[in-house]
Amino acid sequence: MDFSLTELQREIDTSVRKVCADFTDDYWHECDENARFPEEFYAAMAAAGWLGITMPEELGGAGLGVTEAAIMMHAVANCGGGQSAASSIHINLFGPHAIVVHGTDEQKKRWLVPLIQGREKACFGVTEPDAGLDTTSIKTFAKKVEGGYRVTGRKMWTSTGQEAHKIVLLTRTTLKSECKKPTDGMTLFYADLDRSKIEVRRIKKLGRNAVDSNATFIDDYFIPESDRIGEEGKGFYYLLDSLNPERVLVGIEAIGLGRDALQRAAKYAKDRVVFGRPIGKNQGIQHPLAEAWTLLESAYWMCLRAAWLYDQGLPCAAEANAAKFLSGRAAFDAATKAVLTHGGMGYAREFQVERLFRESILPRIAPVTEQLILSFIGEKVLDLPKSY
Repeated sequence: MDFSLTELQREIDTSVRKVCADFTDDYWHECDENARFPEEFYAAMAAAGWLGITMPEELGGAGLGVTEAAIMMHAVANCGGGQSAASSIHINLFGPHAIVVHGTDEQKKRWLVPLIQGREKACFGVTEPDAGLDTTSIKTFAKKVEGGYRVTGRKMWTSTGQEAHKIVLLTRTTLKSECKKPTDGMTLFYADLDRSKIEVRRIKKLGRNAVDSNATFIDDYFIPESDRIGEEGKGFYYLLDSLNPERVLVGIEAIGLGRDALQRAAKYAKDRVVFGRPIGKNQGIQHPLAEAWTLLESAYWMCLRAAWLYDQGLPCAAEANAAKFLSGRAAFDAATKAVLTHGGMGYAREFQVERLFRESILPRIAPVTEQLILSFIGEKVLDLPKSY
């Protein structure tokens, strides 16, 4: 078994870090403080060609796998920007995957090229107020009319909705009660996000304030049939193509953030002198940080294993879910210990670890909770009775 990165993968890490190096702590602090989208960072990543790392080469992308995307996103989150940096470009890597797999040639050219070039941004409309993890219970409905569909409904936690030009939108086209299986009857669209007809209301939240999250209200909005992805009623199955890569990427982004927090804590522990000695000389400081390193390291390699399995076309659902679970906990643990290592200054925004701490809770909650991951592993891996 070879656990080393390839030359290409090492080049990806180095090149992405060069782009990220132009964006300092002050930049990310200002974006967070003012709840401002990191437009300059987004443009720099687009100019360097990174927004299309997983997109087809014939459309201007790099045509690389989830493993390479994971290495890229680890570097992005590790360079000071944390979740604010990662989330600003994250959807380009997994959100449009249903288009890559199920879209027509015309749709791919029309939709993916502007995403790769950074001329358009997309958001993801799946979660609803009364249907969070229970996706089959969504109520947003697309009624078939001449030339397309009339859509009415509500979505929650629509990230980048204030910035996006397009929305990946999951709807029902057949009521759940009328379907043989609850996963039937859902249809996926890639539609214009016309704010003159769709209300996108920003949600104030704990962290990752540079990237907005929103409640989205849709009332009798017309979407042309040409904006439907694949067949009517198959949207849930198309969505599944994105779930395992998303878990891997969310996990490894958390590791990048956690490693950044840990590095900051270790530096502070070497520099901070109390009672005539650096606090890092005390095992009460050393051991928690060393333990954080072990957890981050093990979660990192679980992420890469899951990514490798996906790229080989092998089953990876258990590994992808485990990677996200372990990474979320390891990052939160590292960020918490970073704040505690800084003591009172860990509570001050000057040292940045409080920002990383606020963002570190997100991968434990989204896009799927720890409890549902454990239920999945209990049922699918351990062959226990389904618990929900």
